[in-house]
Amino acid sequence: MTNDEGRPLQSARGGLRCLCLVIHAPHDLRVDEREVEGPGPGEVAVRIGYGGICGSDLHYYHDGGFGTVRIKRPMTLGHEVAGTVHAVGEGVTRVKPGDRIAVNPSRPCAACVYCLEGLPNQCLDMRFYGSAMRDPHVDGAFRQLLVCGEVQCEPVAAHVPLRHAALAEPFSVCLHGVARAGALLNKRVLVSGCGPIGCLAVAAARVHGAAEITAVDLTDETLAVARAMGAHETINVARDTDWVQRYAADGRTRKGTFDVMFECSGNERALRAGLDVMRPRGVVVQLGLGGDVSLPQNMVVAKELTVCGSFRFHAEFALAVRLINEGRVDMRPMITGAFPLERAKEAFDLASDRKRAMKVLLEFEAEAE
Repeated sequence: MTNDEGRPLQSARGGLRCLCLVIHAPHDLRVDEREVEGPGPGEVAVRIGYGGICGSDLHYYHDGGFGTVRIKRPMTLGHEVAGTVHAVGEGVTRVKPGDRIAVNPSRPCAACVYCLEGLPNQCLDMRFYGSAMRDPHVDGAFRQLLVCGEVQCEPVAAHVPLRHAALAEPFSVCLHGVARAGALLNKRVLVSGCGPIGCLAVAAARVHGAAEITAVDLTDETLAVARAMGAHETINVARDTDWVQRYAADGRTRKGTFDVMFECSGNERALRAGLDVMRPRGVVVQLGLGGDVSLPQNMVVAKELTVCGSFRFHAEFALAVRLINEGRVDMRPMITGAFPLERAKEAFDLASDRKRAMKVLLEFEAEAE
């Protein structure tokens, strides 16, 4: 086991430690020092460069969890990260010390019935970074040094900033949603809700050949980012209250405008408005999470709509990194700013303000731009 400077990586018994961002209770966010074990066979130690603050991180920060998922003990947050390989364990051939990588935070068991059926995102024994779904919780990746599996590492091109690569995880979520929708070539697409997932869904639809992409939201600030990510038209539904009527019908020639909708807000009213403007046999992909909603059953039946969910990702992570590496998606409009670890609370407060922030990053190791 060697590090990127050619020296042995000190074992945990020798006192190797790093700083981690740990949630102890709602609004009780601390930078704690924790012990780190060196990488074992097939494992990689990564110096984290940047980490993106996700909506789930904000739920833990503000509410201590979401739904029935609650933090029961201190937990390191974070799952959207990229960094530099510090050391590799025995048998690792995919990466070497000094390589820049994005880290896939999803660790399916590869042994349960769903993994064996080719549905690893539905794994019954999933270990996903920064998640309180299990007890003990799965610590996250907001830390100076992370030990992960070799298979979780996707190389980042030399010209790609690590802060862009850190967005590979949420982009993967959207690419999986596109896969659930089927072919988008020459389709008219509606994206409802333009937070980070909505704006990245715009980008995912664009690279998959959508002919027209319309994004709707309540704020001009988020819609501006949606346009920068590739939306052809944006609608502020708080001001333009007649938009549904315009898109729902056009005389006797059609019953709706859009072939596919990505609903990213998790809001029942937004979903209902989207159903009104869908064409017959359209596909609705629910990406946003919310509470229970009611569907207009008669409309779904009469229009023969397909309504489906989309949860996490698997193979899409490698595709996300490749699209970023090839310059087919520009992540610059997504990034509001980066904060050092000691300013984490300020970063989380900013990330909570939809009018001021899209994607806020934590900076663990600065990189020249």
